[in-house]
Amino acid sequence: MPGLLAEKVRIFHDPLLRPIPMSKKWQASDIPSLADKRVLITGANSGIGYHAALKLARKGAHIIFACRDQRRGEAALARVEADSPGLRMELAILDLASLSSIHHFAAAELAQHRPLHLLINNAGVMTPPRRKETADGFEVQFGTNVLGHFALTALLMPALQQAAGASSGNAAERPRVVTIASIAHKRGRINFDDLNSTRSYSPMGAYQQSKLANLLIAFELDRRLRAANSRIMSVAAHPGVANTNLFQSGEYSAVEKSLRTFVGHVIGIALNSDSEGALPTLYASTSDDAEDGGYYGPQGFLEMRGHEVGRAKIAAQATDTACAVRLWQVCEELTGVKFFSEVAAVAS
Repeated sequence: MPGLLAEKVRIFHDPLLRPIPMSKKWQASDIPSLADKRVLITGANSGIGYHAALKLARKGAHIIFACRDQRRGEAALARVEADSPGLRMELAILDLASLSSIHHFAAAELAQHRPLHLLINNAGVMTPPRRKETADGFEVQFGTNVLGHFALTALLMPALQQAAGASSGNAAERPRVVTIASIAHKRGRINFDDLNSTRSYSPMGAYQQSKLANLLIAFELDRRLRAANSRIMSVAAHPGVANTNLFQSGEYSAVEKSLRTFVGHVIGIALNSDSEGALPTLYASTSDDAEDGGYYGPQGFLEMRGHEVGRAKIAAQATDTACAVRLWQVCEELTGVKFFSEVAAVAS
């Protein structure tokens, strides 16, 4: 212990060994005015999506709470109204586990002929203990987290392009698609021979695959947007490890639910609350310093926590462009949605 104290004293008195002072950390208060901006957040009724919606609405944005459950969506809007009365919000019912629901939602949105300035693909399913399927027969994590958001982004591209047409080249004015990934992607693998886990199902393995797929698609979208000279940005973020409803909800036994609730409280104390976990999402969505194709997360221990946001570490398999192109093609085939030719035509 005396040796450690002496080393600290030596570092303090030697200017070359002192830590370099950090610049001001980016906070939610740094979000610029979002007046007249329309923002759609999937899964905005709880967790990170809720806190992102609340903070963006406080900056003047019109928030569309895209939620699967009417009752929970209405409760979320009431909660926001009680916290900050008079904010601009609306509820839209969207089930990302149903392509029919996605088509219906997108058609209603586009029928308004209004620009969409920010799409945050936040909703997700995490590690159900038994294999479940979407309405279209896909494994629920791949079908919701990946295919659902792929189809939604594709179908809403005209509204994003409308916003892009009215924007300047300034990053603050450009519309964005923000994809919420996870540090779990680092252990993910894309199993093209069994994407829907029909042969073998691992709850965490399927989740890791879906989060890796989210990043691959986000980066491929960025490449295609830039190739088309589009002003739309594709950015990704992850929350670290946060105490969200993803961790606690699901079809578990009473004992396991109690254990997950307890562990969730520990995560909230030792790592991130869902409010803190929303900071990388907000940064990716609004910061002038967020870049095309960027991936952002907390800068604390192993990127699991922290009040400072920065570039997140990307696993090698998430940079595989050949895999990304193949996955993109598979997503188009499975969803029946092909959208990028339309963007390229408008940009040209």
